[in-house]
Amino acid sequence: MIPRSGQTDDGASETLPISALLALAMTGFTAILTETLPAGLLPHMAAGLGVSKSLAGQTITVYAVGSLLAAIPLTLYTQGWRRKPTLLVAICGFLIFNCVTAVSSSYALTLVARFMGGVAAGLGWGIIAGYARRMVVAPLRGKALAIAMVGTPLALSLGIPAGTLLGTGVGWRPAFLVMSALSVLLLGWVRWKEPDFPGQEAARRRSVKLVFLLPGVRPVLGVMLAFVLAHNILYTYIAPFLVHAGLGARVDLVLLVFGTASLAGIWVTGVLIDRWLRELVLASTAAFGLTALLLGSATGSAAAVYLGVAIWGLAYGGAGTLFQTASAQAAGESADVAQSMVVTVWNIAIAGGGLIGGLLLQAGGAGALPWSLLVLLAPALWLTWRACAHGFPGTRSVAGATAR
Repeated sequence: MIPRSGQTDDGASETLPISALLALAMTGFTAILTETLPAGLLPHMAAGLGVSKSLAGQTITVYAVGSLLAAIPLTLYTQGWRRKPTLLVAICGFLIFNCVTAVSSSYALTLVARFMGGVAAGLGWGIIAGYARRMVVAPLRGKALAIAMVGTPLALSLGIPAGTLLGTGVGWRPAFLVMSALSVLLLGWVRWKEPDFPGQEAARRRSVKLVFLLPGVRPVLGVMLAFVLAHNILYTYIAPFLVHAGLGARVDLVLLVFGTASLAGIWVTGVLIDRWLRELVLASTAAFGLTALLLGSATGSAAAVYLGVAIWGLAYGGAGTLFQTASAQAAGESADVAQSMVVTVWNIAIAGGGLIGGLLLQAGGAGALPWSLLVLLAPALWLTWRACAHGFPGTRSVAGATAR
């Protein structure tokens, strides 16, 4: 491949290719919104499919299971594929299986379609981080990944309420058809703007075991598991917690505060990550711990709840970028395999958060939820501090580390 002006010999851009990176962000946005859209439409989906609300809720579960099971094997299987066709296959999965969900009158078929949509998401998430980092020269890789990951907080803060409003207004089936239409537009965007890169040569590929044993990979996965598990314990059951805190009627406003702060967290992370990765992880984990303390002691104080949620959003907003950058840095040329592990562990944390949070809610009530987070965040902070040579290196920049 002959490099164009502003590119290195391997096709990496010396400036940020904003449009191409935003196409990756839109892929993440589509994956997250496809996963979570049923959450706001459960009564309508249950009526349309002739099942209970709890059974309709399993359409979210099977999607997560699809991502969980598919991320590592599909990433390994497609390592040798060119990157653009691989991304297009994942987006086609969203298109096809959202269409099937929209027209299906069978609960069993809907579950299969949702599971396969999760499989497509597992493939997409497995390549986004490595793809974004290959687009640019080393000093810009952290910023490139921050842009590519902005779709996640957008989907959580803006996309889900918009999808719920759409589904409530026109029906849940048209809402999934709209998701399919967005996938068509995204296919065109990727085809037009996304640069292509070759897959990894067979001789340079590592097994999952070898990547897992690389210095730094396990600390990153461990800290991420604790951090995301803590997040999901609270986020999944934020409504009953707010009832406990006296703000049960303001769930929408509280989530808006969280989403807005998350966007700010993404921006801060994008600005600082190329030189302050370690410090950002330490600060985010400590800030999340402060949230737990504030919310745990915020009985009767709306101001404390809003402040705690804002700090939480700021800490969580850049988490995906931080952990994906750290895992890619630790794995070097095996970044895609490491990213598939990130996807797997992330989904385990989502499922675990729902399970553990439910048990805590039943055993100790909503007031116990914030305090339980400290049991996870304290070890995460300690492990981050200890992983100063690998995983979360000291003053060495991410750009320098990626040269390995």
